[in-house]
Amino acid sequence: MSHQLETDRLILRNWLASDYEPFYALNSDPEAMRYFPSPYTRAQSALLADKCQALIQQRGWGLWAVSKKEDEAFIGFVGLHKPNANMPCSPCVEVGWRLLPQYWGNGFATEGAKKALEYAFNELALPEVVSFTSKTNQPSQAVMARVGLQDSLNNFIHPDIAPDHPLAEHVLYRITRNAWLDQTRQSVK
Repeated sequence: MSHQLETDRLILRNWLASDYEPFYALNSDPEAMRYFPSPYTRAQSALLADKCQALIQQRGWGLWAVSKKEDEAFIGFVGLHKPNANMPCSPCVEVGWRLLPQYWGNGFATEGAKKALEYAFNELALPEVVSFTSKTNQPSQAVMARVGLQDSLNNFIHPDIAPDHPLAEHVLYRITRNAWLDQTRQSVK
């Protein structure tokens, strides 16, 4: 069963055929992909969307396509993902996001990531969720902090990026279920 999540302003859902074109626009945008080794080709973008769609179909969760409730516009993805086994933090589940630049600065990544964490801890009962990004990606690190993840101070060289590449060094943020539950209780008070 495929789960759909909602926040005040967003719908996190499985992928539609109509998402592929704006997703390619996102993945081929040099500004949006500046913290990745290179923008994606149309084929790479479609392959990622296919994979996201299949995983959500298969297990009910994943990197959900995100649309705004207001106008149903596709704005990117937010969700949960199991990174490749070669990652230093594996096996793990990460929370991640990628949004079209015109939607940056509106709190959508934070709002969607909070909902994904809620799902991870309440529905999947995961013991921990991680997030990682290039050391230079300050905007994503700010989102990580806003949703309660803490810098583990265990930076690593991404195994799929050449060690001498400027984006190779990554930061690793984490949050345990207990820490998330504590934060949730604090915010209710």
